[in-house]
Amino acid sequence: MTKPDLEGAYALKTPEDSVKLYGDWAETYDDSFAAASGYQLPEAVAEAFARADGTGPVLDVGAGTGLVGVALHELGIGLVDGTDISSAMLAEAALKDCYENLFEGDLTGALDVEDGLYQGVVSAGTFTHGHVGPEAFDELLRIAAKGALFVLSINAEHFEARGFAAKFDALKDQIQGLALHKTGIYSDARTDAHAGDSALLALFRKA
Repeated sequence: MTKPDLEGAYALKTPEDSVKLYGDWAETYDDSFAAASGYQLPEAVAEAFARADGTGPVLDVGAGTGLVGVALHELGIGLVDGTDISSAMLAEAALKDCYENLFEGDLTGALDVEDGLYQGVVSAGTFTHGHVGPEAFDELLRIAAKGALFVLSINAEHFEARGFAAKFDALKDQIQGLALHKTGIYSDARTDAHAGDSALLALFRKA
């Protein structure tokens, strides 16, 4: 059985694997992972969205237990919805009382969302090892309004290898103002082999 921890998350292969692992991890995720490892990516995403004058309604993609939603709420950004493949993680997010709506969604397929609904799309920790690849960008652009602001964290280790760089190049007529900012995933609280892991924050708007 895959252990609900970072190594287990990076080893995921299928959406069904994700549902199982995050279902097992949901109730302890905030304490056993986020707090214990100094996981600072949710705050980095929310702060970047606020600095770029992002507004709601916003969709938090791969919302998990709601850490990005909390960070957006603390920055005064409202009308935030969240989606995740794990109903158990969404149940934890609901307890934080910072989302307007929460719904299950699999980014390897279509979301049950109308075209052009959101003025912002954010994500922390979803575009990483064993999770979702750049093919999901087409669906996220579909549900975003013209001019919508995106702030998506992408694990820096596989930005090139997993096709994210190539996908951004292919989308050059559909997006504008692409900027990539490198940020640490964890604070100094993490001291193991992942202590220096980094992500690229991809900021852009739908053309």
